[in-house]
Amino acid sequence: MASYYAAVDIGASSGRLILGWLEDGTLRLREVHRFQNRLVKTGGHLCWEIDRLFSEIVAGLKRCGELGMPPQSVGVDTWGVDYVLLDKDGGRIGDAVAYRDGRTAGMDAEVAKLIPPEELYARTGIQKQPFNTIYQLAALKKEHPEQLEQAARLLMVPDYFHYLLSGAMKNEYTNATTSQLVNIASRDWDWELLDLIDVPRRLFEPVSAPGTPAGRLRPELRAQVGFDCEVVLPATHDTASAVISVPCPDGDAIYLSSGTWSLIGIERTTPDCSEKSRGKNFTNEGGYDYRYRYLKNIMGLWMIQSVKRELGGKYTFDDLCDMAIAADRFTTRVDVNAPEFLAPDSMIGAVREVCRKSGQPVPNDPGELMNCIYHSLAKSYGEAVREIETLTGRAYEDLHIVGGGTKDDYLNRLTRQYTGKRVHTGPTEATVVGNLLAQMLRDGVFPSLSEARRAVANSFDIKEVRNYNE
Repeated sequence: MASYYAAVDIGASSGRLILGWLEDGTLRLREVHRFQNRLVKTGGHLCWEIDRLFSEIVAGLKRCGELGMPPQSVGVDTWGVDYVLLDKDGGRIGDAVAYRDGRTAGMDAEVAKLIPPEELYARTGIQKQPFNTIYQLAALKKEHPEQLEQAARLLMVPDYFHYLLSGAMKNEYTNATTSQLVNIASRDWDWELLDLIDVPRRLFEPVSAPGTPAGRLRPELRAQVGFDCEVVLPATHDTASAVISVPCPDGDAIYLSSGTWSLIGIERTTPDCSEKSRGKNFTNEGGYDYRYRYLKNIMGLWMIQSVKRELGGKYTFDDLCDMAIAADRFTTRVDVNAPEFLAPDSMIGAVREVCRKSGQPVPNDPGELMNCIYHSLAKSYGEAVREIETLTGRAYEDLHIVGGGTKDDYLNRLTRQYTGKRVHTGPTEATVVGNLLAQMLRDGVFPSLSEARRAVANSFDIKEVRNYNE
């Protein structure tokens, strides 16, 4: 009888529970439950529906029992930087405010008064993003200092779900690093930094590595879902899980985790906290087995998703892609990482305004708009690849695209054109696969990360992308 493992992967717009198991050396997947995720306005802020999301996790586990496929273990991964506060009795304080909320505006300047940006990067290795947890906490201290005074613990979003599942409060390493509060050398919370920014040490427990068990399901959950299983921390940051699944056993390639965000980088065993690296805004996020994900955040498919939504569902993604191809003579390009694109009321309006300010032709129809976005994304990938090679002093032959963006053949072919690399795509379910692999590695299903990645290469359809004009 197969041993099943459950990966709960929650992204910005949806979540799912997928079972995985090894069958004759091949990794098999079965989607058991899918659900919506969205931001809601609560108390004047954009927030996650955290209670509903947990009810969906429970519903997915219950479905596993109904199918007669109870998992050996379950692990949750989500996006980074967002957190919840708990009181001394383990109850949540306040709402789970989302990183796209505007409360962190100007907080980088406030934190810089306490610690210079150069020193912050040297201590943590994390790129400056206006929504990092360090800036969210600065915003909370300004708006609701009483919440911080009342709080006994801080848990990142997936840590909170693991707490609700098992009752154990643990801070997992990969997600913790996105907070910009983990020391790059100790791989634990930077206690001196917490003192500098006046955040209580009591909120944090020492960080736990991916693969750490958090206990078993709470008794009331066992009764609800119809079985018991272990709760195991995967690489709880979704990109960290995605990188585990890159089908390159030695990890010696550039990867692009392509989804709502595009994360492009390399895996390395030593960080780069130099001023050159900071100047290019590269980050050293934590990875599996204490590797470093040396990467750059790029706005990603968020822009395309936003335009599609704004057009009222009139066009499919394929329609938008076809229109972009038809408008291939349109040459306007934008910086996709411009702050105007983070959370605009109108993505279409934001793109047009940035084009107007730059003195370039403004896209007049959906085809020109999408052509501008597609080419601008691929152009930014090319620039990031050249920065990686300059910073590392070496050239790379291959680029592996994993995640939902593997389905976008037009963008992937543009990526090959702009990067000049040999581009491979797959697996599409990269985050789920990486989540499962961390649990299976902990259970001894694979002897090493290299062997787990070989299984990925043998289990999924890994394709080489054609040249742009083929």
